[in-house]
Parts: sequence; structure tokens; C-alpha cells
Amino acid sequence: MKKFLNLSLLVAVLFGVFPTNHSYAADREHTLKVYNWADYIDESLLDEFEVWYKEQTGEEVEIIYQLFDINEVMLAKLEKGHEDFDVVCPSEYIIDRMLANDMLLPIPRDFGNTPDYISLVSPYVIDQFSRMDKEGKPANDYAVGYMWGTTGILYNPEYVTDEEVDSWGIIWDDRFEGKILMKDAYRDIFGPMLMYARYQDILDGKVTREQLMNDSSDEAIATVENLLKAAKKNIAGWEVDFGKEMMTKKKAYMNVSWSGDAVWAIDEAAAIGMTLKYHVPREGSNVWFDGWVIPKYAVNTKAASYFINFMCMPENALRNMDEIGYVSVIASPEILEAKIDSSLNEYIDLTYFFGEEADSVPVNSIQYPDQSVIDRAALMRDCGSRTKNMLEMWSRVKGDNLESWVIILIVVVLGGAIAWGIYNKVQQKKRQAKRKKKSQRRR
Repeated sequence: MKKFLNLSLLVAVLFGVFPTNHSYAADREHTLKVYNWADYIDESLLDEFEVWYKEQTGEEVEIIYQLFDINEVMLAKLEKGHEDFDVVCPSEYIIDRMLANDMLLPIPRDFGNTPDYISLVSPYVIDQFSRMDKEGKPANDYAVGYMWGTTGILYNPEYVTDEEVDSWGIIWDDRFEGKILMKDAYRDIFGPMLMYARYQDILDGKVTREQLMNDSSDEAIATVENLLKAAKKNIAGWEVDFGKEMMTKKKAYMNVSWSGDAVWAIDEAAAIGMTLKYHVPREGSNVWFDGWVIPKYAVNTKAASYFINFMCMPENALRNMDEIGYVSVIASPEILEAKIDSSLNEYIDLTYFFGEEADSVPVNSIQYPDQSVIDRAALMRDCGSRTKNMLEMWSRVKGDNLESWVIILIVVVLGGAIAWGIYNKVQQKKRQAKRKKKSQRRR
């Protein structure tokens, strides 16, 4: 689940202002600092964890829950070493980078008499994470999956046919000028565009989708840049959150979307008698994962590991899924049973995720894609020093380069506002002290 850098987030990055749902505890060793995406958890579980942790360990813990809206912002705070978050939820390519840069601690799995619910993570997810292994550092020892999904096209069948969205080529159709929304997430868009450009090479066996997903060469970047610029007249906006609402209001006919957002939008549309659909085009796309990690500067690693274990409990995984619309990596029988919908006529092959007993099950195919969809999806990896080149391309395509003078102006204005606020507080305290002295004299 990836987010964009808006003005409010820039303020948060500059001044470290993030919302929390608890007050800061004085005792850091009994505090658990959690850093997660916005709107990405059933927040009632946070209070329940504190009670559960006391029951399991006999120890008190207070959660400080802070939010981020973009992987790179989260990573920047951790790279500086100025934050001591205990558990964080980055995406797969960031986990890959953090592991390579020695930024993570192994996750303890000694839970005493408490069951190890982490063992319920799907073998499919375990296998995907193992592709990020570093020498002497198995990725599954340092990261536990949380949610996962695909990137595809959310569309209104009143204007777009099922056949048309079976190819990313629909993005360049002149009939949809100003009617397509694009995710403001460069990695999620880059791979699918390159797969579209080189689809014949995929069919001919000259290149794999995973190779294309992680090709950050100058040639690949130029190819994607040209494709996206050619589609700009059709793109109504670059979004992360407002696309769902735009689709339900028919202000856009298509939205390059994450599967979890698509589920939410389809449900919202159905509530007002409107139909939306979602599809992963034949050329291919990415399968993405977000997971829990313990940064190297963490203080309370014990509570962090218990928190991760708590989130893997099937009943908690289901609650999170129901709350946010995304899909848990947990593959327990309870999850499968809860997700089977006998009213559906479509039967999905989920043996890759749940095992042989799930070879043909009626479930939501957006949340749990069929094996045939997984076969054309690839995992994103960190592109290292080439990240800068990809981000520069993304800015050129969007035409939203933020000039340095704008950043300086924002810093100056906000800095002045904060300084004024501090000055007012100091003056207020002085006035209060004077009033107190006068009051004491009157006594």
C-alpha cells in the first residue's frame, strides 16, 4: 500500500509532526512505537494488544502509533537513525533495501507459551519473500508479511468493455481523453508499462516479467517515459486516495488501482446501484507485499515481535481485512472458510496460497487472484542507486518538479509559524508567572 507526498505530509516530514492515538509513555522500555500506513489497521486492535500482551507476558506496554504516507519518507526517517521505531510496515522493495543496508534486526520467535501465529503465513508469501534473501540474511527471518495484492485497472463497464481492459493499451485510446486516473506510485506503474511495451518478447521467451519489473536501465526508463507522456491527454489526474470517489461519481471511467482500493470502490458503487469491475491485463503487472520489520534502532524488540505475532492471529487478520479492504498474508483454514462465498459463480484456483484443498473455491477474485493472474504478476525489488533516475523520470512525466525555492519558502513559512507559536507560549508562561506572584502577594 503506497501513498503520495502531499503538502500536509511534507509538513510532517519537515517537522516530525505525526498523529498518534496514545500519549507518550515515560518508560521507553514499556512503550511500543509502531509506524504504519494511514488507514491500514483496525485501530481497536491497538488497545486490545496492550491487554493481550500483559496476559501473555505479565508486562505492561503502551503503544505509540504513528503514520506515514509514502515508503520513501518512512525510509528517510529510519536511515537518519533519529527515530527508534520498534515495528514498521514497509513495502517489499523497501524491505529489500533495508535488508541490504543492514537496517533490520531478526524477528524473535520465542513466544513462551503463546502460539507462534507467524507460522500461518502462506507458503506463497514465504517463497516471495525468500527472493529478497541476502548472504547470511534470509528475508523471512527479518520480515513478516502483512497485506498483499495486485495492480490492475478499475473500470466502469458502462463505458469500457471487459475485452478492452485485458490490455494496458486501453490507456492510449483517444476515446478516453481526460477519463483515466493513474496511481501516483512510480514503481507500481513502471513495471506494467514495460511489460506492455515488450509483451511480444515475453511471449517469445526472450525476457521474463520479473526481469522487466526490475529493469531500471536507461533504455527501460526512456521507454516508460515515452509511453506515459503519450498517454497524458487521457490522464485526468495522478492519485492515491481520491480515485475511488472519482470512479463512483463517474468523473473517470478507469483507474489504475491497487486491488484493495478496487474492492472498496466496487462495494461503495454497489451501495448506490452502480457497477465497477477490476482486471489485471494480460501483459502482466506487479504483485506487491507490505510486511512488518523491526528496525535496528528499535528499543522494545520483545513487544515488537509479540505485536507482529498478534497481527498474524487469524481472527485479527480477518478484522484488519474487513476494516481496510486489503488481503492478509495469513493462510489458515479459518481465513479460507471466512472468505468462501457460496453466492459467487466464479471458482478460483488458490492452491498456490492455501494448499491443495483450495483448488476450486468461490471467493472474491480481486482479493484472491486466480493462479492464472499470479502467473502474469511479478515481485518488485529495490533498484538501488537507480531509484533516483526513476524518480526523475516520474517527475518529468507528471511535470510536477518541486523547485528548490518552493521548498525553501515552505520551510521558512512553517518555521516562522512554529517560532511564533513558541514565542507566544513563552510569553503566556511569563504572564501566568506574573499573575501567580501577584496572587501570592494578595494572600
